Amino acid sequence: MKGKTIFITGSSRGIGKAIALRLAKEGANICIAAKTVEPHPKLEGTIFTAAAEVEACGGQALPIQVDIREEENVKAAIEKAVEHFGGIDILINNASAINLSKTPDLPMKRYDLIHDINARGTFMVSKYCIPHLKKGDNPHILNLSPPLNMDPSWFGRHLAYTMSKYNMSMIAMGLADELKSDGVAVNALWPKTAIATAAIRNILGGEELIKCSRTPDIMADAAYEILSQPSLECTGNFFVDEDLLRDKGIEDFDHYAVDLSKPLMPDFFL
Repeated sequence: MKGKTIFITGSSRGIGKAIALRLAKEGANICIAAKTVEPHPKLEGTIFTAAAEVEACGGQALPIQVDIREEENVKAAIEKAVEHFGGIDILINNASAINLSKTPDLPMKRYDLIHDINARGTFMVSKYCIPHLKKGDNPHILNLSPPLNMDPSWFGRHLAYTMSKYNMSMIAMGLADELKSDGVAVNALWPKTAIATAAIRNILGGEELIKCSRTPDIMADAAYEILSQPSLECTGNFFVDEDLLRDKGIEDFDHYAVDLSKPLMPDFFL
């Protein structure tokens, strides 16, 4: 990863930041592409605090304020990254919004939000990064989205959210085929268990569910393994973090647990 430029959406906190720090330890250039520039009362971190942590880990950081719903904003952010670092080698589509409301209870503005970020945003950031990735060194796109599974229960539980996340997965599947001849790998990664993030704490289950989660470090380690693979040999996959790491010979996962005394909560879609 040394000297490679990695554009990570939603990387001011959570899984995105954990991946940024993991890759920074290997000497990567990290573009912290996220919205938060001022401290939030319920959400830790800004693009600037994340950038400082990246540099403390040994990487180079470029904090970029970007709203991936806005086309001109996205184009400008990508051009800024290219101008600063000379190109883009890896794109990680991490930014995502969650709302688990049933269909009658979901306001259409919330429906639009999760689809504008998860589906349209992922498509658009990928679209504008592709010309640069084609020139990159062992180029990869990694979407943080689940394996496609047509089990009706996942749709019945939270239809709008499932649609939005599966759209991210379909983007990964489609781009893997579209970009195969260009040597750009496209894969998806999803956690086997709940991951201790702001979404878990503030939306899904509070501190009790946090205790039944793993830290974002497991996703970061899994992402590193994927992005280290030759792009011509590793594309079109739906990876699950624990399964991938087990395939790499890792057997001890205790250090990822927030609280070893609590049972782990399986994540959505698995």
